[in-house]
Amino acid sequence: MRYKITRLCKKHVSYGNPMTNKTFAASSLAAQAMGWIDPVTKAVVPPIHMASTYQRDEDNGYSSGRIYARSDNPTFDQAEATLAALEGGAKALVFSSGMSAATACFLALAPGDHVVAPKVMYWSLRNWLAGFAQHWGLLVDFVDADRTDAIAAAVKPGSTKLVWIETPANPTWCVTDIAAAADIAHRAGALLGVDSTVGTPVLTRPIELGADIVMHSATKYLNGHSDIIAGALVGAHDDEHWQKLRTIRAQIGTILGQTEAWLLLRGMRTLFPRVAWACRSAQTLAERLSSHPMVAEVLYPGLPSFAGHAAAKKQMTGGFGGMLSVRVKGGERAAIASAARVELWKRATSLGGVESLIEHRASVEGPGTPCPPDLLRLSVGVEETSDLFDDLDQALRRGHNA
Repeated sequence: MRYKITRLCKKHVSYGNPMTNKTFAASSLAAQAMGWIDPVTKAVVPPIHMASTYQRDEDNGYSSGRIYARSDNPTFDQAEATLAALEGGAKALVFSSGMSAATACFLALAPGDHVVAPKVMYWSLRNWLAGFAQHWGLLVDFVDADRTDAIAAAVKPGSTKLVWIETPANPTWCVTDIAAAADIAHRAGALLGVDSTVGTPVLTRPIELGADIVMHSATKYLNGHSDIIAGALVGAHDDEHWQKLRTIRAQIGTILGQTEAWLLLRGMRTLFPRVAWACRSAQTLAERLSSHPMVAEVLYPGLPSFAGHAAAKKQMTGGFGGMLSVRVKGGERAAIASAARVELWKRATSLGGVESLIEHRASVEGPGTPCPPDLLRLSVGVEETSDLFDDLDQALRRGHNA
């Protein structure tokens, strides 16, 4: 896939760009962050604009197009334009967290509106939908979203306003057919929102498959260095609904900090090589762990035996992601004991960073979790694959005997 580099920033920002009439691979676009050059200094890395407010003109207008930093900041422009281009969307918005980005999509609805969401999904958002969203007045049905017939049975034409899916879905990595879900949502008069945090625009482009909104917990793969909290939305259309999301961000104040926006852009410049490495390593680990004597099951979309493999193969290109989970023989006790014995892997929440992380998810999510108690979630970083496997091997064997 190749893209024409264009000025997707706001019209009042004029970044130098000698490449607007050429097309480049998406990986090249990301590496140069749209190829923008600072017009004043000719720097290839953008400055951080720390200003919280902007001067009015003598006629009391704002010819700069900016009023106050809670609405926007010049540091956002390049990150948002780069992400919109990578996803093939019309516009992008960065938020203070993945949660603030995701909840904005639901806050844009009205009390009484009906939404459909997955049973297996980002746990914090699931809790928010089951608690605050329903208390506020949304009607929420949770379904097995890897079954499109379950989505179709749950939608209510005229009442359903948003179908929300996550694919691959954390932490069992079940896969939803995005194109089929989009067709179901649109026939019911609803929008389709896709949490593509794990898919990333390197592997999956939901807008091309019919999605209206793509959400990223940008803390994860987009940033890739575990040093910021951020979220992002990409819209297929710059329409009335998109402007409502922009207004919600400004009015609630879930704006991303200037330094965090700069770090997010820095991270996106290495997105393609990081994700490619993680995919190769995760595939190798999944295949090797499938025959490990202490592993009952490996959950990874790249395995032909995985239930969602066919759907993943249809809509993911270049790999199946850097996330996998293993179900440990010996149950919860053996799983926790194994995680306690890793040396290279880090026991920590989160995913998508350059360092590999391991976590016993059921104990994190608590009561009501659909996560099996014997499951360990693995976020594969960029270390040597053989080192990662050897460390898991010794930890699983020692944990089983603990």
